[in-house]
Amino acid sequence: MKKTCLHPQHTAQGALMSPFGGFDMPISYEGIEAEHRAVRTSVGVFDVSHMGEVLITGDQATMFVNYIFTGDVAPLEPGKVVYGMMLNDNGGVVDDLLVYKRDDNEYFLVINAANIDKDVSWIKSHADKYDVTVDDQCDYWAELAIQGPSAEKTIADVLGIDGSDLAFYTFKDLKASDGSPMVLSRTGYTGEDGFELYAEPHIIVEMWRRLMDAGVAPCGLGCRDTLRFEAGLPLYGDELTDTITPVEAGLGMFAKVDKEGFIGREALVAQKSEGVKQKVVGLEVEGRAIPRHGYDVLDAEGNKVGVITTGYHSITLDRNLAMALVDARCAALGTPLQVQVRRKVFPATVIKKRFYTPNYKK
Repeated sequence: MKKTCLHPQHTAQGALMSPFGGFDMPISYEGIEAEHRAVRTSVGVFDVSHMGEVLITGDQATMFVNYIFTGDVAPLEPGKVVYGMMLNDNGGVVDDLLVYKRDDNEYFLVINAANIDKDVSWIKSHADKYDVTVDDQCDYWAELAIQGPSAEKTIADVLGIDGSDLAFYTFKDLKASDGSPMVLSRTGYTGEDGFELYAEPHIIVEMWRRLMDAGVAPCGLGCRDTLRFEAGLPLYGDELTDTITPVEAGLGMFAKVDKEGFIGREALVAQKSEGVKQKVVGLEVEGRAIPRHGYDVLDAEGNKVGVITTGYHSITLDRNLAMALVDARCAALGTPLQVQVRRKVFPATVIKKRFYTPNYKK
């Protein structure tokens, strides 16, 4: 089991630890609900050092990234961040990721922890025909996510870092106190304003300590999941997999099929033209039942038509909600469905899967 540089701090603070993506990670400290509310109303900090980083450099970096990535990085200005996916030939998702553009010859990719080995191998396997260098930097960087309405003020007051000049989905390169490189971005995975800070492990440890001394709430992966779920954001392995395409997941806008060919493009073009057989939808479930990942979704006649991908009793909204992968014929808003919870069946209705309106900086 891998450990991040902050593992000793998590255990010393009494965090509930659990395996995630091959790492021993904190699930919660004071409790998922308290941490969730801290991010929604004030600020919280997450250790996300388990995420992976890959640097693509070279004269054909733009061409290569556009080949393996669904987004179009060519027109981006330096300092921009874009979300998208890497796909297999069938349009299934290898991983979803963020791409940071430094210039036409340099791109910084942030990938999911559980997919690091697979992603790095997959990226390198497609690089041979391009004049690029693929640098696995996963062991170099550690990362904090400071999230919530007070995030900008917090990083200024506590860390002495000015993020006011960053718009949503932008970044800048900085220097730590010892001259080592840092990256500050403004993206987030919670539905709230927030920043990501990448630096060498010893810098991240020091910043964590300063944030703790200032009373910032430490947050675990438990509330990270409840927060992203309310905002309708996907999690790889749940709403996105190697057999679920961006179109089926309702994320077709992040696949720029009008650009020159990228891996999986033909499959997505066909789906956009012919339609899909399955879709990821939002559900509201009646009664006291809480839908959970893997529970069956039934139609009005009791036939299985899908499965829950993520489900919770929403902390912010006080409703039982879920995202589910269902037959396309059952995906229209307002469609009555049912969820099998152990031996009982509970009524459900298809609703928009962005349950909570995000509060990003405009």
